[in-house]
This record gives sequence, structure tokens and C-alpha cells, in this order.
Amino acid sequence: MKFSKRMEHFGTGIFSILAEKKAARLSQGKDVIDLSIGAPNIPPAPHIMEALVKAAGEKENYLYAIRDTDELRNAAAAWYQRRYGVILDPQKEIVAVMGSQEGLSHFALTIVDEGDTVLVPDPCYPVFADGPVLAGAKLHYMPQREENGYVIDLKEIPEEVARRAKLMVVSYPNNPTTVMAPDSFYEELIAFAKKYDIIVLHDNAYSELVFDGAGCGSFLRFPGAKEVGVEFNSLSKTYGMAGARIGFCLGNEEIVEQLAALKSNIDYGIFLPVQKAAVAAITGDQACVETVRRAYERRRDVLCEGLTAIGWKVDKCPATMFVWAKIPSRFQNRPDASNTFVMELLDQAGVLVTPGSAFGPSGEGYVRMALVQDEEAMERGIRAIEESGILIE
Repeated sequence: MKFSKRMEHFGTGIFSILAEKKAARLSQGKDVIDLSIGAPNIPPAPHIMEALVKAAGEKENYLYAIRDTDELRNAAAAWYQRRYGVILDPQKEIVAVMGSQEGLSHFALTIVDEGDTVLVPDPCYPVFADGPVLAGAKLHYMPQREENGYVIDLKEIPEEVARRAKLMVVSYPNNPTTVMAPDSFYEELIAFAKKYDIIVLHDNAYSELVFDGAGCGSFLRFPGAKEVGVEFNSLSKTYGMAGARIGFCLGNEEIVEQLAALKSNIDYGIFLPVQKAAVAAITGDQACVETVRRAYERRRDVLCEGLTAIGWKVDKCPATMFVWAKIPSRFQNRPDASNTFVMELLDQAGVLVTPGSAFGPSGEGYVRMALVQDEEAMERGIRAIEESGILIE
């Protein structure tokens, strides 16, 4: 059998490898505190689940959806105006996707041809790079450096690279580094995109998971944003709808139209009960959003304060459902340091995290921890790390 060359880029993913390691440990009767994959474990609010259940009981909802319902698009437009102060045409500037992952994996197919250049953050959520690679693009990494607050420095992008680039992917609050970008970054980003005729994709999946009284808006609220790009938003984390697979691409009419046209050739629309649940989520009582935010903030405090107290200094993340941390100093100069630490942490303490190297070259020397366990499990993991002695120099 012969397979496509593009599959050479996609070896066994790090999350599959970690899942195998976890399964092997569990098969030995050993405990695992899994902080690796960002799989939300906070369920949707009752009114969201009730809308899904009611719609699932109506036989006409088992037909092909074909396209987004007007109800869904109108609800998304009202949500963006209410929450972000952004006015959108529901028929021309919004298209639903089967979760951000699906949309992000297909998006570049509408923009790039074989050999075109795409600018992606480093480190980054893997599909930011994988989607363009599927489309045949060449990647240019934009480092997110600690000394710059993990915000991309657009001035570091070489002139010749900027002139070749067709697409730029950015995301704040950022996965995995957890930071937010200042308004000045977005103003510079829009000017940069206009100067070099680059389409911008901004992923805004974590705008509600912002801590310590801070707030976060939308890329689209900045003047000129809709002229150069679109924003992705998701109901997975904010509303606990991860398994339901629904999100949105919003913004520039021409870009949205292209994605909608592509999707019309590869799927038959989102299951209608899921569309109904999404409408209930973004138009219903929003108290659940604050409940979810507070839950993640409490988990963050328990994890970061607990690890720091036992000798692994871990800064509190300002946003997202993740913690980004330097690996302990005694591991930092080892070959393949992040992977080495992750495997020893699992073996010695039964705590599973993701090596920073999985998110790009600049992630080496770090790990990402997902806040997907309750506080009791977090505390149990902290005790296991302390008792393992892995932090002792």
C-alpha cells in the first residue's frame, strides 16, 4: 500500500503516546492524575442540556441539517454584539464549524496553495500548524518569547517572509502559554496584515476563562479587523459543550463565504439538536459562564500554589484552562528535557502532563498542565509529586 507524502508529517501524536503510557500504568493498578489533554470536565448548565434533549426527541431533527439554521446564526450575531460589542451580518459574516478543531484544520484549504507561506505562533496549539501543512503550506514560526510576555513581536518577521505570507494564525488568550495580548498588539497586527496583504485568523476560544478580575474582548472589535480577517470562537470550554462539537468562524464576509463553500462540499451540517443547544447556551442565562470561570480559577490556585509550596515554582496563569511552567531546574539541561521530565513525572508520581516541545520548538523546557481535574485530585497529585522526590536537586 502507498500513502500520501503529507501523512509523513503526522506521526503518532503526543496525546496518543501519553494515552498509551497512561493505559499501561492503569493496567498495573496504579493511579494517574491526568493533566495532559484539555478535555473540559465541567458539564453544560441544565438549560443547555434540556434544549439538546428536547430537540433530540423530535424526529424531524434527524434529517441532514445541510446548513446553519437562521436561528443559530442570528443567535451568534446577537451574542457577539452583546458580549463583545461587535456587529455582524448573521447571513454573511458567520458560519458554524464542528468545533474549532474542524474549522481550523480545514481553514487553510480555502486560502493557501502548495508552497505558500503561513505564519504560525511558536509554541502553538498543534492544529494551527497542522491545518496549513495539510493544505501544503510552508510554515514560518513566530516565536512567543518569555522576555516579550509570550506575545509575538511582529518586527521579528523578516520582510521577505512577510511579503510571501498569505495567512497568519494568532490566538490570545493563548494556548499553551496562557497569556493575553495588549490592545496595542492587535492594532499593530491589523496594520501589519494590511501592509503585506495577509489574512489573519484569530482564535478566541478562551475569552471567558480570564482570571483575577481581568476581562477579554474580541479581535473583531478593533477598527479594520474585519477587513483583514476572521475570528474563531468555541462553545466547548465556556459552556461545557466539548463533545457536542460546535463553534463559529466570524468576520470578513469573503473569508467566511469561502469556508462555508468548502464545508458545503465536505459535510452536511451540524446535528440540529446541537444547534438548538448552542442557541440555548449563547442566548440563555449567562450565570453558568461565571460559574465555569470561577471553577477553573480555583483549580489554578490550588495547583500553582501547591506546586510552588513544594519547591516547583509555577506562576499562576492569567487566563485559559492551562498552566504553562518551566520544568524543574535539574531537568533543564538534559537531552529532550521536556519529554524526559514528563515521563519521569508519570513514572515516579503518577501525574501526567504534556511536554512543551509538543507545541513547537520554543516549547522545549516547559510543560503544559490542563486544569481538568477537581481540586481534590489536584491536591492528591501535588502530594504524589512531593512524596516522589522528583523535585529534589
